[in-house]
Amino acid sequence: QVQLVESGGGLVQAGGSLRLSCTASGRTFSSDAMGWFRQAPGKERVFVAAISWGGGWTYYAHSVKGRFTISGDNAKNTLYLQMNSLKPEDTAVYYCVAGHRIDQVNRRSPYEYDYWGQGTQVTVSK
Repeated sequence: QVQLVESGGGLVQAGGSLRLSCTASGRTFSSDAMGWFRQAPGKERVFVAAISWGGGWTYYAHSVKGRFTISGDNAKNTLYLQMNSLKPEDTAVYYCVAGHRIDQVNRRSPYEYDYWGQGTQVTVSK
């Protein structure tokens, strides 16, 4: 069974930074791509960013582009999300995801990803 475990969430003031980490474990785990989604209270879960190990691409939601950076180490099954210039509207539970085969056309869709972490809370105060 594959497990994704996030860490690094917390409370930060607007304009501050946080770095989220995600570690994958499990037998014969391999993924084509990993990424992050987030869900604010009362709202749908939405795409934040993704990275493809095989395709060599990264992709960001418009709302975070230029402020967030996704990176990782496929060999170590580790994923990061560096979040700078945080805004109150970034407040959400952030989920790490992984998928065996990602269609670039649908990479923003939660249905493309096979595995999900439990989430880590990020709260940005004014």
